[in-house]
Amino acid sequence: MKTIGFAIFLLASVAPSLAQRTEGPPPPVLVVTGNAQILTVPDEATVRLGIVRQASAAHAAQDQVNAVAQEILNAIGKVGVSPQQIQTSRLALTPVYAPRGPEARDAPRIVAYSASNVVTVRLENLSVIGPVIDAGLKAGANQLEGVQFGLRDDLPSREQALRQAVNEARSKAQVMADALHVGLIEVLEVSEGGISVAPRTEFAGRMAMVADAIAPTPVSAGQLEVHASVTVRYRIGPKP
Repeated sequence: MKTIGFAIFLLASVAPSLAQRTEGPPPPVLVVTGNAQILTVPDEATVRLGIVRQASAAHAAQDQVNAVAQEILNAIGKVGVSPQQIQTSRLALTPVYAPRGPEARDAPRIVAYSASNVVTVRLENLSVIGPVIDAGLKAGANQLEGVQFGLRDDLPSREQALRQAVNEARSKAQVMADALHVGLIEVLEVSEGGISVAPRTEFAGRMAMVADAIAPTPVSAGQLEVHASVTVRYRIGPKP
């Protein structure tokens, strides 16, 4: 009985090492990356208009900004923009300090207050972008922080870009396999490198101290670029 038990123990301890020896080297693989870029027309835009006012008293600066902001809201509403499409995205009140010399030892002295407000307008009708900007500037806005274009539903464009990226990866793998005189046996792993939607053109910038009389603002929506990338690992072997 002792001899049989020892033999079973010996076989059990030797089996893993035998299995490791028979596994052999990993199969050869081919790793490729596919990229795709598609262009699509935006169907929404975000306009950011700002107001900055300065006064000797904090409440006076804030009152001026509040009054102008209300004028902007009224003016944009007359263009046909609903209140649900308008949002206050930034509201700030900061002290303005007197200039100090390099060797000044006194505490900073407040000489005024600067109040600011940024109104964000989301538009689905791109034809009113210019009129909204003009209405806001004429109502008292003295900053134009930019116009950002986008898609209300970018899923179809993302899927299309991803599909094209996979197709490119497959095509590249086939070309490389043919050059190496091997075959693509199976896909071992696929990973997504990321998908992004970015404006190809953007009407952006800042405008300060805008005059009351301005020419109509032309805005071109341009196109959006949707990028996608994937990485695919193929097991390769002799051609069938």
